[in-house]
Amino acid sequence: MRWLPTAPGDSSRQPPRQAAAPPHGAAPGAGLPGGGPRAGGRCRRCSSVGAALPMRALWPLCLALGAAAAAAGGRPSAERSAVWGPGLRAAAALPARYFYVQAVDAQGLRFTSSPGENAFQVKITAPEEQFTRVGVQVLDRKDGSFLVRYRMYASYKSLRIEVKTGDKHVAKSPYILKGPIYHENCDCPQEESSAWLEEMNCPQTISQIQRDLANFPTVDPDKIAKEIPQRFGQRQSLCHYTIKDNEVYIKTYGEHVGFRIFMDAILLSLTRKVKMPDVEFFVNLGDWPLEKRKPPQDLHPIFSWCGSSESKDIVMPTYDLTDSVLETMGRVSLDMMSVQANTGPSWEDKNTTAFWRGRDSRKERLELVKLSRKYPEIIDAAFTNFFFFKHDESLYGPIVKHISFFDFFKYKYQINIDGTVAAYRLPYLLAGNSVVLKQDSIYYEHFYNELQPWKHYIPFKSDLSDLLEKLQWAKDHDEEAKNIAKSGQEFARNNLMGDHIFCYYFKLFQEYASLLVSEPKIREGMEKVQQPDDDLFPCTCHRRKQAKDEL
Repeated sequence: MRWLPTAPGDSSRQPPRQAAAPPHGAAPGAGLPGGGPRAGGRCRRCSSVGAALPMRALWPLCLALGAAAAAAGGRPSAERSAVWGPGLRAAAALPARYFYVQAVDAQGLRFTSSPGENAFQVKITAPEEQFTRVGVQVLDRKDGSFLVRYRMYASYKSLRIEVKTGDKHVAKSPYILKGPIYHENCDCPQEESSAWLEEMNCPQTISQIQRDLANFPTVDPDKIAKEIPQRFGQRQSLCHYTIKDNEVYIKTYGEHVGFRIFMDAILLSLTRKVKMPDVEFFVNLGDWPLEKRKPPQDLHPIFSWCGSSESKDIVMPTYDLTDSVLETMGRVSLDMMSVQANTGPSWEDKNTTAFWRGRDSRKERLELVKLSRKYPEIIDAAFTNFFFFKHDESLYGPIVKHISFFDFFKYKYQINIDGTVAAYRLPYLLAGNSVVLKQDSIYYEHFYNELQPWKHYIPFKSDLSDLLEKLQWAKDHDEEAKNIAKSGQEFARNNLMGDHIFCYYFKLFQEYASLLVSEPKIREGMEKVQQPDDDLFPCTCHRRKQAKDEL
C-alpha cells in the first residue's frame, strides 16, 4: 500500500489511505478478468522484463510498453471488453440514461489510454417500431473506457442495444431491454418506493441526510406552515411545497422566486418516476443558508442548496447540478457526463500554471487575482465580470472573455474558491483529470462531507496564505498530485451522476416525511405545479392500465 506524504506546514495530518475499489458502475475495468493491467502486483505486459526491478521502477516502463503496443495496432477484443451500467436496465429511468464500455485487449489487459474515439459503435433500436426516437452519444473518456449516453424522446415496449467493435458484438451485445421503457416526460410512477429504490440501486442510508435531519426529531407541518413565513417570508425568497397523492403544490414568498423552476422541475420529474411520500416542506431559493439558531432554540427545517457550519439548513444537491442532470443532452452543454469526455490533455501534457476564472463574488477572489498578477508564472487567475466590488484595473487587470469550461482542463492545477457561498463548479472540476486545490470554507454542498483532503483534493487556507506553498508541493510531488486528481475523478464518477442525484432527493424527502407528526395539507394560496404538456410522443402507462384492470 502506498501512502501520500503530508503537505508542507501540515504535519499534524495523518496520511490518507489509498482509494478503495470503487462501487458498481463508474471505475473503468472494475471486475475484469485479471483485475486490470496488473496481476500478482506486476503488469503482465512487463512480466518478462526486468523481473528483479521493484514495482515502482517497473510501472512507468509497463505503461510505456502498453502504449507502444496500442500504437502498434493493438485493438480492443470484442469478447474480453466489458459493458455495464444502469442504462442497461429498463426500469432505471433517467433523463439521459448511460452505461460504460471498457476496452480490453486479446490478452485480457485493459486499455489505460484511448484506443481511438471510434473504437466502439453503439446502435439503439426499438424492434417493434418503424422509428426509434433515441439520441445516442459515445463519449471517449481517454482512459480506455467510454461512457455511452442516450436520451429517449418516446417510450417503447423494448429496446435493442448493440455495442460493436468493427463488425463484432462486444461482451454480451446485443442487450435486450424488456419494457416498457419510459422516456423522461412519461408520467408513469412506480407505486412501490422500495422497488424503485432497488431498480435505481440507491444506498440504504446517506450520511449527509442523517446529519441534517438529526436536528429535527419531529416536524409539525401546521406549526412550520405558520412560523416559517412569519420569520423569513418578508426578507427571503421561499417556496412552500406540499406533495399530496403524488401531485405537487406550491406557494411562494418574497420577490425573487424565479429559481423555483429548478425545484419544480426535479419534483415533477421524481413524481413521474416514483410515488412520492406525502410531504410538506420549505425551500430557500437564496444563496445563503437561513437557519442560524442553535439548540435549545426552536429550529425551523429549511431546505437549501448550500449548507454551512454556522447553520442548520437541510442540504440538497445544488440547482446547477440538478439542472444539468435534468437537461443532459438537452439545453445544457456542461454536465457530469460531457465533462468526462473533455478533460483536456494527458496529465503530463497539461500546462503547469494553476488556473481560475470567475466573477468578483468574494474578497478572497480579489486576493487570488492580485496574487496571479504578482506571480503570473504560477497562477493564471482573472475576472470575467465585476459586480460586487469596484473594478480597479491597476489592481485586478482587465476583464477577460469567458472560455469554455472544458478548456480549464488544459491546466494541471484547478483552484476552487468560494463565491457568495460554495463554488458550485466543484463537481465538474473533480470529474476532470486535473488536481483540485480547494479553499477551506464554512460552506458545503451535499457531498462535501464525503470528500477527504489529500485524497480527493489539496486543501489550502481560507485566506490563501498557504496557496503558493501548496502549489509548490503539488509540483514537487507530481505523482502524488496525479493520484489525488484520479481519486477525485473516481469520486465524482461514483457519486455525482444522475442516478445518484435522484436517489439523494428521494431518500431526503422519504426520510423527512417520516418525521412529520400530522398529515401534510394543501394550504390556502397554494397552486398546483402542472406536468409539462408539450410532449410530442405521449406514452401509455402500463401501471395505470393494470390498476384500472384490477378495479
